[in-house]
Amino acid sequence: MKRIQAIIFALACFAGIAPLQILGQEPTLNSSARPVPSAPQLGAKSYLLMDFNSNRILVEQNADMRVEPASITKLMTAYVVFNELVEGNITLEETVAVSERAWRTGGSRMFIDPTMQVSVEDLVRGMVIQSGNDASVALAEHVAGSEEAFASLMNHFAEILGMSSTNFMNSTGLPDPEHYTTARDIALLSAATIRDFPDYYAWYSEKEFTFNNIRQHNRNTLLWRDPAIDGLKTGHTEAAGYCLATSAKRDGMRLISAVMGSSSESSRASESQTLLNYGFRFFETVQLYEAGKELARARVWKGLTEEVTLGLSEPLFVTIPRGRYEDLEAQVEMQPQLTAPLATGVIVGKINVQLGEELIAERDLVTLSAVEAAGFFGSAWDSMKLWMDSLFEDEESG
Repeated sequence: MKRIQAIIFALACFAGIAPLQILGQEPTLNSSARPVPSAPQLGAKSYLLMDFNSNRILVEQNADMRVEPASITKLMTAYVVFNELVEGNITLEETVAVSERAWRTGGSRMFIDPTMQVSVEDLVRGMVIQSGNDASVALAEHVAGSEEAFASLMNHFAEILGMSSTNFMNSTGLPDPEHYTTARDIALLSAATIRDFPDYYAWYSEKEFTFNNIRQHNRNTLLWRDPAIDGLKTGHTEAAGYCLATSAKRDGMRLISAVMGSSSESSRASESQTLLNYGFRFFETVQLYEAGKELARARVWKGLTEEVTLGLSEPLFVTIPRGRYEDLEAQVEMQPQLTAPLATGVIVGKINVQLGEELIAERDLVTLSAVEAAGFFGSAWDSMKLWMDSLFEDEESG
């Protein structure tokens, strides 16, 4: 990390300000670098392990293979419903009339029927905790009028989230030749659920739900094994095999795993636990910079003010092997000359973070404040100074 501070110091001196301060994390500075063994080999068809904050992929095997998601589909069903709740289009308290189609939907159920008026909250919990297909269809019809129209909404959000290898045909995950996804896309969806709807995400950690005097347990058995695990969703059909998307948080580090096409309920749980244990044991995630915090000030020509504050629009996290924090190296690339007017959020350079020869993070350096153009005389004066500087540069190069 000393190299990061040294190079940032050079940028600070160029900009005429004090050196930048690295955020006060608590990485494993005093421990020696621990060798990272090869990633575990699992029996599942495809799988992926990634860090939530840095988005770094730690393990992947056939992560872009097209697979059936089974009931993991309900992650997107819930994502759409959560968005409707946030937008105020529906409320948790309003009731839903259960259609015959929802009632007759096969597979796992929360046991609703057409004689009932069920609250949105109960349907969501019946879908998330009990994996009720009947609840999924009832919610889809309530939000979009039909399950087919709801599937279009699901695909719309999949596109927004960058799930480029996914297509949804229904809200339940029941088999359909055109209903597919990948382990990578499921990890992206899992991260988006946690990031965009943290309050609703808490339902994924509930171990049981009772509706109509029928108590059912969450099918994610890892919730009982590891207190760090707080979601997400299971899935199973004969064609898809046993699937599990999982997230866990230990000492501030959150990991997400997606295991698709495992051979049994127990193997999907043990394989997911293996991935998470590997990630937590051999890697750490640290935040280097906050979003919107001033990292430097740069000279601005022809502006009402001579400096502009620079920083990042998003926080910068990196995931590295444990004990390698001191080996991080940052390089800053800046535009050679900034000229007003400058708006807020203009990209003026980059911060690249490397670990050895590997580039592990790259972020745009942006303006955090605006600089208006100077009047005629101020602009002319700076133009003359720039012209004089260019003369000296020509003499030195000659």
